[in-house]
Amino acid sequence: MDILAQIKESEVSENGIFEEGFLYGSVKNIGEKSAKVNGVSLNPGEAKSYPFVGKGYKKINYEPNGSTLRILEVQ
Repeated sequence: MDILAQIKESEVSENGIFEEGFLYGSVKNIGEKSAKVNGVSLNPGEAKSYPFVGKGYKKINYEPNGSTLRILEVQ
């Protein structure tokens, strides 16, 4: 049986997106400033996840705004 899902983990300090069709996503603000994920503020130390729901999500933007984000994406 072939494994189909791909895991991508990174720490970013520049704007980016979860690509359309991702299966699971998680963002943690490990910096010192407030960031934005999908248009919602994410304060330092807070995390946001998009759990597996049986089909892919539409793309979601994230903006570190001078902070650092730890990203986990399953495609």
